[in-house]
Amino acid sequence: MRRTFHTLTGVVSVLALAVTALPAFAQKSGGILKSTHRDNPPSASPHEEATSGTQTPFMAVFNNLVMFKQDERINSMENIVPDLAKSWAWNADKTALTFVLNEGVKWHDGKPFTSADVKCTWDLLTEKRPEKLRKNPRQAWYSNLDNVTTNGDYEVTFNLKRTQPAFIALLAAGYSPVYSCHVPPAKMRTHPIGTGPFKFVAMKMNESIKLTKNKEYFKPGLPYLDGIEYTIIKSPATRNLAFVAGNFDMTYSYDLTPQLMEDVKSQDPNAVCELVTAAGAGNLIVNRDSPPFDNAEIRRAMALTIDRASFNTIIGRGTNRDGGAMLPPPEGVWGLPPEMLKTLPGYDPDVAKNRAEARKIMEAQGYGPEKRLPIRVATRNVGVYKDPGVLLIDQLREIYMDATLETIETANWFGMVARKDYQVGMNLTASGVDDPDAMFFENYACGSERNYTGYCNPELEKLFVEQSMMSDQEARKKLVWEIDMKLQLDGARPIIYHFQWATCWHPYVHGLKMMTNSMYNGWRLEEVWMDK
Repeated sequence: MRRTFHTLTGVVSVLALAVTALPAFAQKSGGILKSTHRDNPPSASPHEEATSGTQTPFMAVFNNLVMFKQDERINSMENIVPDLAKSWAWNADKTALTFVLNEGVKWHDGKPFTSADVKCTWDLLTEKRPEKLRKNPRQAWYSNLDNVTTNGDYEVTFNLKRTQPAFIALLAAGYSPVYSCHVPPAKMRTHPIGTGPFKFVAMKMNESIKLTKNKEYFKPGLPYLDGIEYTIIKSPATRNLAFVAGNFDMTYSYDLTPQLMEDVKSQDPNAVCELVTAAGAGNLIVNRDSPPFDNAEIRRAMALTIDRASFNTIIGRGTNRDGGAMLPPPEGVWGLPPEMLKTLPGYDPDVAKNRAEARKIMEAQGYGPEKRLPIRVATRNVGVYKDPGVLLIDQLREIYMDATLETIETANWFGMVARKDYQVGMNLTASGVDDPDAMFFENYACGSERNYTGYCNPELEKLFVEQSMMSDQEARKKLVWEIDMKLQLDGARPIIYHFQWATCWHPYVHGLKMMTNSMYNGWRLEEVWMDK
């Protein structure tokens, strides 16, 4: 088997990785970075959750085999760098990906890290181990993984059923940490043990999450911080006032809507705030197994009544982007071009015309001014979910639907929609990786845990596989557009808007970089430092 091993620039030491892209001034060690947090994480186990509530604080506890470069805004194949692995190589037909691992790495409890831990992690994700995850939201990412084999303690190979060039991008996502063989999944939920730059100290519901510096971290000189503390404050206004008052060094990640960011900047002009896309979209989810929503015509009427311009004006303050499943350009590589979007149901800016068509559909189904359809719209009990949920309810009333809003706590939200224990929902979906392999298989493949609407199209799923095998990226993009168009025409999960959210920090915080095409991959924080 011929292999070409990859590192940062040929042969790269861990030390070189640690000092890549140094600023013009010297970093300072010490200090506890204090951040707000908007809600109780459902658990501390990244592999079992689908929320930044877990990913943002706990990415710093773990390492991946490889990761997206933390000082680059765009996640891309070119920006993948070593982490627990020091090099990697594909075989000739890209069906086997082999990693050579760093030696001498220790878990936070002192036990050695080896290739067996890598195998254990992906055996757990593909349900080959007797232990089971309580939730497995990204199992669909690894449907093409046949098995993982080891060659001694420091070499591991991922053997694929078919070629998949983007497989390594999945491994680079923050959602792909390596777990230890010796720590059971149940313990990871409440007391995670990783190899990362920070160790878990405590998580108290409605209070805080505390991490401390890993003094035996395998990357020399890192991390700079002595620890990180997240304080849980559910009120957005209270969180922001506390930040402006100087009680916190930064706001929670991607937490501020454009309006909230403007409020922070008006009160603290010196705050550093970045408003970026996050590969996230507000979307309408409809339980296709729950009558009358098993009727495709009713679902079509719901898609037609959406007024995207009003969501942009009221929710996005003019910053929202229209798109399909994939993040639209310019930040997104794979998103539908505007001329294709305009041909889709509900994307015509003539909202009155769209709603007239929607009302005709509803009237043909027996509904009208004298017979309205009562429904429940569920959403997560977080402001960035609730506000668009209220607006969605108002728009559904235009087509004879009288809806009430049901708010669900974060700890219950993802499990509830995965079980399809809802009628209609206002949902926000963010992609762990800006790549079709992550988006399509996770959210639209038949039987995927994260396919919240139960959409299933076996013929289209064949195209998921076809695009996944393509090495010609321009040809792949055209097929991705074809797939995305079909998903929107089928009303698989109508995309209402792609949002932009902000994070703010005080000027003395250095080393933060907001990634523009995923909100989950930039929170290792090993090179963040403060000079206050």
